[in-house]
Amino acid sequence: MDRTTIMLPPELKTRASNQAKKMRISLGQYIREALKKSLDIENRREADDSLFSDNAVFVGTTPEDLASNHDGYLYGDEK
Repeated sequence: MDRTTIMLPPELKTRASNQAKKMRISLGQYIREALKKSLDIENRREADDSLFSDNAVFVGTTPEDLASNHDGYLYGDEK
């Protein structure tokens, strides 16, 4: 493991220390587990998002006017 120093507001450190004591683990262990959980949740969100998981949606370069003329590209409407 690498040693890392972080700055915490006093109230946050107190709350984290109290929770770690309740769980009977060290503050370091509590912070590692909380950080891992947060990163795992974020990775799951990206994996579950159809925009990120569906490679068939769009491949290639996008037209410069895509935002302003998206109906035309999506539905074939004339500008």
